[in-house]
Amino acid sequence: MNDRIKRIYSPMTESGFYILFCLKTPKHGYAISQLVKKMTAGSVTIGAGTMYGTLSKMEKDGLIKFCGEKENRKLYQITDTGHEVLSNEISRIERLYKNSKGEDLDA
Repeated sequence: MNDRIKRIYSPMTESGFYILFCLKTPKHGYAISQLVKKMTAGSVTIGAGTMYGTLSKMEKDGLIKFCGEKENRKLYQITDTGHEVLSNEISRIERLYKNSKGEDLDA
């Protein structure tokens, strides 16, 4: 992953994280928004503008790719670069959580 991608996607927005996370299997924007709503018990909703703007940006940056159509809806899936970005973000979140618990502190 190049430095430009690291700067843009670290830290990720919450919606960006969920969109990328949901694309481990091919999905269209509406399916992503429904899955995010379900995963977060409705506490995170992603509007159409955010969804399609983020999908377009992530596709341009090589994090996701178009992989077909279903019922006239574009399907996207995460790429290797996207997996790397997602993995880095999960590690960052785990580190934040661990630090918030005071683990491994010598104070």
